Amino acid sequence: MITWQLKSFSQLTTMQLYQLLKLRMDVFVIEQECLYQELDDKDHIHTVHHLLGYNGDHLVACARLLPKGVSYPSVSIGRVAIAESHRGSGTGHQLIQQALDSCEALWPNEPIEIGAQEYLSTFYQKHGFVPTSTMYIEDGIPHIDMKLER
Repeated sequence: MITWQLKSFSQLTTMQLYQLLKLRMDVFVIEQECLYQELDDKDHIHTVHHLLGYNGDHLVACARLLPKGVSYPSVSIGRVAIAESHRGSGTGHQLIQQALDSCEALWPNEPIEIGAQEYLSTFYQKHGFVPTSTMYIEDGIPHIDMKLER
């Protein structure tokens, strides 16, 4: 069972910050072999929130929730990552639903934009997102912008 926590940067413990950065690096840098600027100065913005999904003491899912104007004109969800051990178990859908619920609580009735890896567009469409761009390459990986209207 996954337990969920929503925290601002200043609320993260040093262990939670370590686990968060390690999970993101494991998924995006190691698995996807993608060199990119992980520390982009958005994590610590006081209105940004981090959604953490724990299985016991192990961080197995995370996402970053950003207010409008930080990454997109709308509210956005980014740095969505699932530990390899929890893929295919429904954890990804749970994470996105938790992220959507958290965005609604933080910023009611606001549309949400994402830059999704193209191969995940069908996954995000199941949660109501629709494509708003053609495919583009970001950090060597095909992406597509998507939006959920509220």
